[in-house]
Amino acid sequence: MSIFINKDSKVIVQGMTGSEGMKHTTRMLASGTQIVGGVNPRKAGTSVEIEGATIPVYGSVADAMAETGADVTVLFVPPAFTKAAVIEAVDAGIGLAVIITEGVPVADTAEFYAYAQSKGVRLIGPNCPGLITPGQSNVGITPANITGPGRIGLVSKSGTLTYQMMFELRDIGFSTAVGIGGDPVIGTTHIDCLEAFENDPETAAIVMIGEIGGDAEERAAAYIKQHVTKPVVGYVAGFEAPEGKTMGHAGAIVSGSAGTAQAKKEALEAAGVKVGKTPTETAELMRQLLS
Repeated sequence: MSIFINKDSKVIVQGMTGSEGMKHTTRMLASGTQIVGGVNPRKAGTSVEIEGATIPVYGSVADAMAETGADVTVLFVPPAFTKAAVIEAVDAGIGLAVIITEGVPVADTAEFYAYAQSKGVRLIGPNCPGLITPGQSNVGITPANITGPGRIGLVSKSGTLTYQMMFELRDIGFSTAVGIGGDPVIGTTHIDCLEAFENDPETAAIVMIGEIGGDAEERAAAYIKQHVTKPVVGYVAGFEAPEGKTMGHAGAIVSGSAGTAQAKKEALEAAGVKVGKTPTETAELMRQLLS
């Protein structure tokens, strides 16, 4: 089992013919993802040869869905055009849109997120690595060769920490790993993933990775306390971050005691989550839970 994607997911790539789109489409195909088309209005009717496969290019998301039955789109679109590309996908009725793009204006994200919600479309990102169900489907930029299928569900604000945790726990493996992104406004949240993992019979335990800034981890902790029966281990990045300084992700800003790694750690521990001081220690906590 898995959450959000599986071997039957039919994926289109908005921005496939650009350099990033081509590079990551090649990697997604190599890891078993069912890529059924690309979208570029200027190259409609052409096709691209990748990994021995001929991938058709369509003029719009609606055309691609009508021809291929696609239910997932992944966006490698420059920040200035991301809002229009997401709205196009939502209007076409796609089920899931995964937005890899970094640097999307927060006002744009707030607008297209509200629109997607009103239409019942799930967004992941922006500024995220996407998600992977190892051995079945990989939508985004996560390296597919660092882990295999298994019993752990992973939700993370950080891309690189997603990869590290997957590698550290490769001996156990993952049902699905979701990088939700670290911007102040994102689509799918920690809580959305926790709910999905709780309902997935093949996920035995959950790793949650957060970072400084905002209150998403505190809200997730309250949700875990109320609704999650499976064991959860956590890691919060940013214990050494100076107050008031933006650190990496645009959402990682600490003001006073709000949003600090310590406050998040305490909230999670109060909800029964074991929190590691490092990613390696967090992985060891998970290993102990499952042994």
